[in-house]
Amino acid sequence: MSDYGPDLFKGTAWYYSRYRPPYPSSLIRFLVNKFSLNGEGRLLDLGCGTGQLALRFSDWFEEIVGVDTESEMLDEANRFSSDNRLDNVKWVQGRAEERVSDWGFFRLVIIAKAFHWMDRESILDILYNSSDANGGVAIIDNTGKQEPLLWQLKVNEVVKRWLGDARRAGNSTYTPPKERYEDIVRKSGFKNVQRHILPSYSYTWTVDSIIGNLYSTSFASRRFFGDNLVRFENDLTSVLLDMDSTGVFTEELSVSVITASK
Repeated sequence: MSDYGPDLFKGTAWYYSRYRPPYPSSLIRFLVNKFSLNGEGRLLDLGCGTGQLALRFSDWFEEIVGVDTESEMLDEANRFSSDNRLDNVKWVQGRAEERVSDWGFFRLVIIAKAFHWMDRESILDILYNSSDANGGVAIIDNTGKQEPLLWQLKVNEVVKRWLGDARRAGNSTYTPPKERYEDIVRKSGFKNVQRHILPSYSYTWTVDSIIGNLYSTSFASRRFFGDNLVRFENDLTSVLLDMDSTGVFTEELSVSVITASK
């Protein structure tokens, strides 16, 4: 596994909390039904980011623990939970390997768009040993099956024009997992491993939200553009408005969930 260093998402949290597409309500309903959630037990959101997904389960658990390595992400998570006056949530900075000794046991563990950054085999061992007897895990991501739309290809072209072809990630370049997540989970102690594809839904983007979403990523953080930031924004804005003068673009999103039980 690559070591991307401590600054993988440095400077992205403000954009992450405002421009990442929210998960659909169908995901919440699916997990509630799949794991028979009833307001009891504890939830762990590992790699919780700015915490919006974890907070949507506040009525379904006695306590929620969000863990992330990036302090700026947890600052945003604290802001959200404070604004919503939720007192059954706590945010913990660090890696699972560092925090496992004092985080207790969980009814459900969710990992949303973060499993690819982790030492997956060892994380699953940690989570298995941290799960209640009737506990489970859900690994959440977008399906990634759709072909990129023309406007998305154009966005990628502009980003590469300014940042180069390599997909940057912290102090290195991104190395995607070679093994399917469900195959990795099947080699762990968890059982009843299943992949579920939830119904797709339409999401609408504007030029501003496309740029904001880019700044929320590990590969196109604002800091990477340096003195070229304004020129990059002008370039991308021009390209998008040339494609559609309204500056409004849509895509179909679909969520994949791998579930397993102890």
